[in-house]
Amino acid sequence: MVGTERRAIYRYRYRVLWRPQTGQDRQKARFRSPERTQTLDGRRRLHSVLCVDLEALLADTAAPTPFLFMELETQFLSITKCFPSAGGRMEVGTQKMAGLWVLVCLGAFLGASSVPATPTPPAVLTLGSEVINEMLTQELKDLGATTILHQLPLLSAMRQESAGGIPLLGSLVSSILKHIIWLRVTSANILQLQVEPTVEDQELVVRIPLDMVAGFNTPLVKTIVKFHMETEAQAFISVEHTPGGPGRLVLRDCLSSQGGLTISLLNKLSFLVNSLADKVRNLLLPALPQMVKEELCPVIQTAFDGMYADLLSLVKAPISLSPGLLKFDLLSPAIQGSSIKLNLEAKLLDSKAKVTKWFNNSDTSLELPTQPEDPFSLIIRQDVVSDVVAAVLPEEELVVLLDFVLPELARELKMSIESINQTAANTLGLTQIMKIVTRNKPQLFLSQAGAKIAQLIVLEVFATNKDVRPFFTLGIETSSEAQFYAEDDRLRLNFSDISFDRTRLLVSNIGLFNPDILKNVLTKVLDAVLLPNENGKLRHGIPISLGKALGYSGASWSVIQDALMLTPASA
Repeated sequence: MVGTERRAIYRYRYRVLWRPQTGQDRQKARFRSPERTQTLDGRRRLHSVLCVDLEALLADTAAPTPFLFMELETQFLSITKCFPSAGGRMEVGTQKMAGLWVLVCLGAFLGASSVPATPTPPAVLTLGSEVINEMLTQELKDLGATTILHQLPLLSAMRQESAGGIPLLGSLVSSILKHIIWLRVTSANILQLQVEPTVEDQELVVRIPLDMVAGFNTPLVKTIVKFHMETEAQAFISVEHTPGGPGRLVLRDCLSSQGGLTISLLNKLSFLVNSLADKVRNLLLPALPQMVKEELCPVIQTAFDGMYADLLSLVKAPISLSPGLLKFDLLSPAIQGSSIKLNLEAKLLDSKAKVTKWFNNSDTSLELPTQPEDPFSLIIRQDVVSDVVAAVLPEEELVVLLDFVLPELARELKMSIESINQTAANTLGLTQIMKIVTRNKPQLFLSQAGAKIAQLIVLEVFATNKDVRPFFTLGIETSSEAQFYAEDDRLRLNFSDISFDRTRLLVSNIGLFNPDILKNVLTKVLDAVLLPNENGKLRHGIPISLGKALGYSGASWSVIQDALMLTPASA
């Protein structure tokens, strides 16, 4: 075939067990109409033809591969090598080889472009610029930063800065300063801090505007000559990575430059005094930034260290579950935009402070909300929330005397049993018992649509309180709606609308029957007995006072995909 590129398209016929990814991935891998059957463990058995243009796949380095978890079921594979002919038909040559070798080759070709999933921490605390601003401002206030500004040694700094080892200049400065009795800051304020990302977006710059009034006294005039001074300190926050450790946030640098410095004379006096004031101003311009760096930056460093220590203490404070505890600890800090992110690990402890479950990074992808930045947010992964609920709701057995507690439902149950076995229904006495046992731990599922809790229930009915053999034993898979809300600095949870997902007859002493016959009445019983019992245990809530500790009067919980999120309450 002259003038036509002959590109080989390899057609592989195989039979494997495969856990597929998305449909989009299969299209990128050039699948063509596979026939699928479902296996018991959720994998798909494929009898398919896979056509792969190896040259195209090698060029497409971004194409993900679905072959990372292939398990070979047969050792036989046929390969067809196809070349397009001039008429558009395929010239086919076929060969056979061992399936394992081909799968290894496919993994080598297709796995080269695979991208590992981003690990998801058990919890993420995000602090926006507003919170960072408030915390650092409070620390500076507590350390008396404005007092430090009042004590700036302006006069001595002018002498040191302007002399610079030049005798003539030193003599000139001395002649100017001999007319000044004293020079000090008379008023100082720290204005609103600004937290911004740097150009590299891997660190934050905190701009600390300083507003001061300085005055000097001279024999040339009876009044105080005043200057208005505006400058800015800049503190750079970055992440310091330590070998074998979680890393930490550090104040990388602190400085003040002449770029944002302005000094202006507040009061105009005589020509001689104004001339002296101009000379003092010219001496202050280079001296003030260095004074701020030497005197104020150590205070800013201490303020940052205090803020970071307070954050870690807040994160690590144990949360009571009654019984047991939930504890968070730092996995790694990060800076994203103008926010600080603290990736957290979590662990559950029993009443004896023994760790029962440790949560670390997960390969499950967590889609964080794209809503406008909140002042802060705490996002807790679904499996952590699920195990916290399970810790509050351990397995238990409830025994109910139906005729005394729920007489109407007792009569409804008897009518349902009559349709199964009339003789057995006639033996039901006033002391008939229903035993409800919760098995395994409940599973919580969180999504944009809301929250659901799944539980496995074993239910038995006894004719009287003296019987040891039940009429029947049912295994019931139930699901209920779950509502999360904040109240009094506590996370509260309430279950409602229980329903049966699947019911199995495990044991029957009254003959075989379809357990769906009892579905309606048993749903009412569980709604009247099980849910109030569980809601009673949940009503005390879980104390999480993060919002209050960060200075917010209220907070709210919301369910997002695969996680629970705490944010400040809307005004």
